[in-house]
Amino acid sequence: MATATALPASREHGHHDRPSMVSVGTIVWLSSELMFFAALFAAYFTIRSVTTAAAAPGVETLWDASTEMLNIPFALTNTLILVLSSVTCQFGVFAAEHGRVGRVGSAVNFLKWGMREWFILTYLMGAVFVAGQVTEYATLIHEGITISSSPYGSVFYLTTGFHGLHVTGGLIAFIYVLARTYMARKFTHEQAVSAIVVSYYWHFVDVVWIALFATIYLLK
Repeated sequence: MATATALPASREHGHHDRPSMVSVGTIVWLSSELMFFAALFAAYFTIRSVTTAAAAPGVETLWDASTEMLNIPFALTNTLILVLSSVTCQFGVFAAEHGRVGRVGSAVNFLKWGMREWFILTYLMGAVFVAGQVTEYATLIHEGITISSSPYGSVFYLTTGFHGLHVTGGLIAFIYVLARTYMARKFTHEQAVSAIVVSYYWHFVDVVWIALFATIYLLK
């Protein structure tokens, strides 16, 4: 007689037979967020184009002078931290899909980590990214680049600032998901879906930042 095997928390009660409305709603919402950031990109390129065109021939433009103050190696390091946090987040999702909420072995054996350990690491990396962005802001303000100092300062702080707020929102979401796992007696399908939905959001802010980094720091 065949023995029944336990289904992962994310696939209990036939939930895998139809898409989760929470996941679908999140994807629709992220689509609207994509349009919001598209508008910020459009504003950035428009203001840059107008400002550059108004400069006298042979004179260093506002954008050239301002981008020279950016610490690209520091920003690149901060970017790599955020990109790697997306990887750790996905490992947490894999663990959640298999119903492994906590580690099943030694803490140093990351192959046995559960969703909690991966999400905590993701949270810490995201917090480091935000701290790095705040550090960069402090340096630029000290050098005279503020949100009201020039058109460059305005679009720089608006684009990166709104992204930083989205990252902060993701950190709050991680706290919410982790808190639910500690408060509940059993890891349920709903908790697994919450983890997956948060990963959608985190991957989104990661991809947006890569585009912002390429536009602001690399595109001359």
